Amino acid sequence: MITGGRTILLAIGGGIAAYKSAIVCSRLVQSGHDLRVTMTDSATHFVGKPTFAALSGKPVATDSFGSDHMPLGGHIELSQKLDLMIVAPATANLLAKFATGIADDLVSTLYLQVDCPVLIAPAMSSSMWSKPSVKRNMEILRTDGCHFVGPDAGWLSCREKGEGRMSEPEAIVAAATAIFDI
Repeated sequence: MITGGRTILLAIGGGIAAYKSAIVCSRLVQSGHDLRVTMTDSATHFVGKPTFAALSGKPVATDSFGSDHMPLGGHIELSQKLDLMIVAPATANLLAKFATGIADDLVSTLYLQVDCPVLIAPAMSSSMWSKPSVKRNMEILRTDGCHFVGPDAGWLSCREKGEGRMSEPEAIVAAATAIFDI
């Protein structure tokens, strides 16, 4: 486990794997970290904001222009003094936004705003994962300095086995630890 009270932003994308992010959230908070949580609108259709608010002990940000982050705005206030941004699950949509610099929601705007390392845990169907455009976006993000954990092979929500499954919470926390140990 990571120790030392780091400030971490957990960004949750819209996929069924978002339930695993609740465990990541819990593990990081239990380790003494200052955890901030943001979710895409799509993510809230899989796991509710109250889950992450209860686990993190803080409000969950979803709106770029919400009154919780005035006067600077969520993308500024949530990105200040961060040690790490974790994106889990990172959908094909988020990977494309990050790789091309599109900032049309709070999570994609935060990605452009942060000055800290970014750890990405992709999650999608194996057919999406195998698309050349997804591979290109991953390579762009690697070149840009992003760190990755997964995806893994296994049972997917589409009722098939294949590559694209988000890594387990313990692997994501271990990958974060490795970044801090660099």
